[in-house]
Formats: sequence, structure tokens, C-alpha cells
Amino acid sequence: MHEQSLIEALVRQLEGVAAAEGATRITAVRVWCGALSHFTPDHFREHFERAASGTVAEDAEVTVEISDDVAHPDATGVRVESVEVEG
Repeated sequence: MHEQSLIEALVRQLEGVAAAEGATRITAVRVWCGALSHFTPDHFREHFERAASGTVAEDAEVTVEISDDVAHPDATGVRVESVEVEG
């Protein structure tokens, strides 16, 4: 459940980006996941699709980079690297 709460917070962040840009839709998102975040790209996308359903981020193309650096200061974290919006 921890993963889902992280993704739900990320989707709320994306909704804020869309609102700030006056956008009606998020078309693409690129995220970075730390080596200790417990995500694989497919696992991340599965959680993202569920959390984004019914939001401006629904159906966004999601690119996931997984770090292999367990010593990275944010090795357990997930962060948005870029967002593409429409409208």
C-alpha cells in the first residue's frame, strides 16, 4: 500500500502542474525511481494507471527510469523529471 500512496501523491502533484499551466491533460510523464523504491517500470505503471484514472493524468505516457545506485541520497524516493501537458 505504501507504493500506491506514493503514486497518489505524485498524481496530485501532476494535477497541480496541470492547473498551474492551465492545461486540461497531462500527455506524458517521466519519473525517476530510486534503487530502493521497490518499483520496476511495469509495477510503477500499474500503480500509476490506477491512481491517474479519472484525472488529468489518465492515459499519460509514462517513462520510468530506475536507478541502480543504492547509495544515492534519494534511493527510496520517486520524483517527477518532466511533464508534458496539453490544452
